[in-house]
Amino acid sequence: MELSARRQPPTVRLRRLAAELRRLRTEADLTREEVSDETSINPATLYRIETAKVRPQRRTLMAMLDAYGITDEDQRNELIALSRQATQLGWLQTYESELPELYTTYISFEAEARSVHNYESLFVPGLLQTEDYAHAVIRGVLPFASDAEVQTRVEARLQRQESLHKSDPLRVWAILDEAVLHRLAGGPKVMVDQFDALVKASDQPNITLQVIPFTSGAHAGMPGSFVVMDFPDPADPALVYIDSMAGDLFLEREADVRRYTTTFEHLRATALDPTSSIKLISGQAAAFSPQGGTG
Repeated sequence: MELSARRQPPTVRLRRLAAELRRLRTEADLTREEVSDETSINPATLYRIETAKVRPQRRTLMAMLDAYGITDEDQRNELIALSRQATQLGWLQTYESELPELYTTYISFEAEARSVHNYESLFVPGLLQTEDYAHAVIRGVLPFASDAEVQTRVEARLQRQESLHKSDPLRVWAILDEAVLHRLAGGPKVMVDQFDALVKASDQPNITLQVIPFTSGAHAGMPGSFVVMDFPDPADPALVYIDSMAGDLFLEREADVRRYTTTFEHLRATALDPTSSIKLISGQAAAFSPQGGTG
């Protein structure tokens, strides 16, 4: 049996479908090999379905449910609907073919998240970047990218920020290392405008911003940046996202999510409180402004 012709980035719904199909197979006390023997679905295909790498075609899903003994029509219809909804990418579909696969995966999860806890050691979080800062950072990180590729990434980054202003806005708790405030990306004016944007963003009730000052010394976030996302539906467990030179990584195991959640709590305790953090950001803006100088 074949998969859908067009591979879809994993979405929250596809992840939920995969988890439910894993659960049903386990409850039926079947291995993937046994399901393959009964349904003629390749074991590798079953693995990719169960790990949210691909969405099953309807007939594939029906064969799996038959093998698991699922006869309740309401349950079957619910899973069919979940599979159908798993391809809904919204605005991201415009950029799907132009952005790296793992980045579109991250964006698809972020778009459906309830909250994002983001620690950054080098950049202003993408959800809070100005257009000019985003352009400077993306150009610096991707020196061999074409102007069109850079612009596509900038546009996608700005589009992501719409989630902060919808009727039920994404809740963001961002913690920055003070080094972020000193790295001159795009020049003094770009930095001053970015700092002003951070100050304004902090006034939104769904955004909390903290800075870990240099005076705090060594801290738990020094190994690198990370994001912890959770979702409105309890059926969708939290996940961790790590972006590094070695590649993007998603962690879903409960132990990993707990470890990063605990690390974020340590960073919250280490960082300045939100009011003091904004004062530090405003002070750095003054240092970069023409009248303040950079000395």
